Amino acid sequence: MDLDRRTLMTGGLGMGLASASGAVAQTLGSELKDLSGTPLPPETTEYVDLWPKGPTGLLKADLNEAVKTSPNPPPRRLVSGVVRPRLAVYRPQKPNGGALLVIPGGGYTYISVDNEGHNVGRVFSAQGLTVFVLYYRLPTEGWAQASDVPLMDAQRAMRLIKARAKDFHIDPTRVGVMGFSAGGHLCASLATGYGAPVYATVDAIDAEDARPHLCAPLYAVISMKPGLTHAGSRSNLIGATANEEITARYSTENHVTAQTPPAFLLHAEDDGAVPVENTLAFRAALKAAGVAVETHLYPRGGHGFGILSPAVPWSDLFLHFARQQGLYSQTNA
Repeated sequence: MDLDRRTLMTGGLGMGLASASGAVAQTLGSELKDLSGTPLPPETTEYVDLWPKGPTGLLKADLNEAVKTSPNPPPRRLVSGVVRPRLAVYRPQKPNGGALLVIPGGGYTYISVDNEGHNVGRVFSAQGLTVFVLYYRLPTEGWAQASDVPLMDAQRAMRLIKARAKDFHIDPTRVGVMGFSAGGHLCASLATGYGAPVYATVDAIDAEDARPHLCAPLYAVISMKPGLTHAGSRSNLIGATANEEITARYSTENHVTAQTPPAFLLHAEDDGAVPVENTLAFRAALKAAGVAVETHLYPRGGHGFGILSPAVPWSDLFLHFARQQGLYSQTNA
């Protein structure tokens, strides 16, 4: 967890669930521009619940969603206590058929929904992709099967997007996943564990294949191994004293196969929170399995830079990779 995020966590102002969308959200992000100076679309007001009757397994009846925001610009909301896992939907004016599930990070302590979520949706929807920002459950907040609840929500999200492809005007075979930091761990977990039986079938949506078309874990926590992992993410997901078997199970580099989708990797080598060796370990596993992988390492950039940092401009690189991998074509972009 980077210094900026620690500052936000300790200095933020509490807000209720209603303030996580609508007028307050518009105020927080209404003037954003992309790196070329072009104004971005407004923040979406469309949300879709993942579970028809809500998620099961809540052991803490008084859990409520909370939002903190930075007291200094640019405002960034940090969401915790998610009891209604959902997708924020960004529909482009001219959809190109491709879609992207975006998973913000936050050390499995909170979800950095602006920097690594809504901003991503606003940038890529302007380029024709339909983007879905995932609000997922956090493992330390009182859920049964705590270590698996993030993956449950990620699998369900991918299946729901594909099941409703006609409504979203997308091709269900062209849905990728992107994640940041601990959200990158969840992204890699979905890419390598899309078929893992982590929850019981709820309805017909669960018949859909949860395999992404491609994956993009960015400055990601890949491994749970001590000395390599981000200690906070490990502690929150599996516990600081997890044994070797549990550590190996949740270290995504151990589960890459030839069926793992093509990957776009990005990391700053001066990242002081998540060592760049995480990305290198995932790349090595992908290469060994014969999976296509594109890797970008920046000498500077730190951690948590999101999609709007001029110091680390990567969105066009990803779009080029996505076109090469057939997520969408130039002719219908």
